[in-house]
Amino acid sequence: MRKAKPLRSEMGWSSRDRITVRGFDLTKDLLGKIDLGAMAWLEITGRLPDAREAEVFNALLVTLVEHGMTPQAISARLISTCAPEAMQAAVAAGLLGVGSVFAGGSEEIARVLQAALADTAADADLAAIASAVVEDYAARKAPIPGLGHPLHKPIDPRTPVLFAIAEKNGYRGRYVALLEAIGAAAEARLGRNLPINATGAIGAILSELGFPWRICRGVAIIGRAVGLVGHIAEEMRNPLGHEIYQRIEHGVTENATSGRGEG
Repeated sequence: MRKAKPLRSEMGWSSRDRITVRGFDLTKDLLGKIDLGAMAWLEITGRLPDAREAEVFNALLVTLVEHGMTPQAISARLISTCAPEAMQAAVAAGLLGVGSVFAGGSEEIARVLQAALADTAADADLAAIASAVVEDYAARKAPIPGLGHPLHKPIDPRTPVLFAIAEKNGYRGRYVALLEAIGAAAEARLGRNLPINATGAIGAILSELGFPWRICRGVAIIGRAVGLVGHIAEEMRNPLGHEIYQRIEHGVTENATSGRGEG
């Protein structure tokens, strides 16, 4: 007979007069003493960040909050139009779109960087490693994660700021250097401008902070959830969802009607 595994979690528990979160008393140790970024760090890592970690991590979260009228934000607004009584459904709809194209790309570049530097010496030839990464993607005709942006050229304005904050706090190390080497190798190999984008910078810096690559998309979700609540709040003040729906329906119907009898 199978022996049941003891059900144990270090996340949090409550008694009649105490709420414990990751070993801290919520009311005595955390409320009014830490910000949301530090709370997120505590939940993920099991410890509070030091001042340098907190500054870098909060900068990453702030970067991820708002990206304008993305498909994620539009999805949240449309679901809010359908079910205005269920904000959680609208936010969930938007978060389902945190993927390789919008906001979630930090996961993939972190995976690449962490795999490339696993078990390597401190003085490993980063240029050679970068060339191997680029050749692998070029051979598969696959886009290199963390590089390129449809709008921001020749640089993504967020990237140098994030790298500067990381450097100021001692977190501009081998992962950032390898990403920069990959960017240089990719531009030389492909012959076009490929700036390191914000999600690439975030993936590299999260790697510097010690986050496993599988957690990186979760960090993006934390930031983006705040932005989606903001979009829904604006939707309440200035509804756009119904207008978006009507324009699409009108365009599709008009094109379907005008196409009758063709072919």
